[in-house]
Amino acid sequence: MNNDLGKILTKQGELAKKAARVLAVADTNLKNDALSKMAEYLEKAEEEIIAANAADIKLGKEMGLTAALLERLMLDKSRIKAMADGLREIMRLPDPVGEVLSISRRPNGLEVGRIRTPIGVIGIIYESRPNVTADAAGLCLKAGNAILLRGGEEAINSNRIIARVISEAAVAAGLPQGTIQLVDSLDRQLVIKMMQMNDYLDCLIPRGGMGLKKAVIENATVPYIMTGMGNCHVYVDKYADLKKARAIVMNAKVQRPSVCNAAETLLVHKAVAKDFLPQMCQDLMGAGVEIRGCPVTQAIASGVIAATEADWDEEYLDLIIAVKVVEDLEEAINHINEHGTGHSEAVISENYTDVRRFMNAVDAAAVYANVSTRFTDGNEFGFGAEMGISTQKLHARGPMGLRELTTTKFIIYGDGQIR
Repeated sequence: MNNDLGKILTKQGELAKKAARVLAVADTNLKNDALSKMAEYLEKAEEEIIAANAADIKLGKEMGLTAALLERLMLDKSRIKAMADGLREIMRLPDPVGEVLSISRRPNGLEVGRIRTPIGVIGIIYESRPNVTADAAGLCLKAGNAILLRGGEEAINSNRIIARVISEAAVAAGLPQGTIQLVDSLDRQLVIKMMQMNDYLDCLIPRGGMGLKKAVIENATVPYIMTGMGNCHVYVDKYADLKKARAIVMNAKVQRPSVCNAAETLLVHKAVAKDFLPQMCQDLMGAGVEIRGCPVTQAIASGVIAATEADWDEEYLDLIIAVKVVEDLEEAINHINEHGTGHSEAVISENYTDVRRFMNAVDAAAVYANVSTRFTDGNEFGFGAEMGISTQKLHARGPMGLRELTTTKFIIYGDGQIR
């Protein structure tokens, strides 16, 4: 790693740490004013952002990115407006900082309370989607945190403009330099250094695929919250309403295949496979989906490619789905718990006992009965904007909204008590 780049990253960490102290006590009106200006500045920079994004799209095609990943990368007027509107939506959300979670009086007269407080400095490492730059910055700011952003090389031009614009807006509103910063280098060793910035980062949030997850697990010394890995399943039970199941599977796979809550594997009970799979596979292939199936699936439906063992663990993020016929509900549950990433899993069944068994036994952040996995989203759950979907179990699990970007502290009031 270039030594000068390392010094720049350290300087960014120092600035972020200083900014975090100011943000921790910033009032809600100041933070909302910054968010408003960030939205305004984004809209004013629309043409500049689109031009930068066009360069990223060109580079992405040269890199061989799939159509689904290029779709995630693309920005246009409507998506820039959506970014700005997302910041305005964060303005309208309640400020979590200072929320009193509990308070009680001890027999000795001490008043012991617990309140929400900012985490401090949050580092985000993310891939492909440049809108994350604005979304993540807005959420961290409202929760009283400084943020250090490092996007993927495929979105470097878009991220540079967006980060510069929203940082300028935050400063114009009265927040300090260092509130929002972009790690503006493609040096991968710099990412490893960022994962080990214990003196400056309080929390790391990676958003990306298996490669990023592996790098974080192997290298990070900063505490992290893993998000975004989505090998999601839909299981069609023997008691499923097959018409309902077809609509849910189509939505879960096809509506937006490039996102982490899209279905990647379809499991079907053997009792309904012959009635369900021929039409389901025909519908999926008609929508451009490549189907990789087990031997039973291949025997039932035409045009199905043979699945390999690796397919059961694959997050395609594309118009591809793995299909397996299972013996019973227990095999479906075991398959999901073995191959799933703990993101979103769905059962389609009209049998109360089977639904209850699935909901209780499947280990995931979101478990659905007769609903598409595409609903795993902060807005859809009524929480407002979110940072990502946490697939781990400590501190935060599922959609990470403003409250998940805070920690807590105890406040104790006394009147001279000693122990």
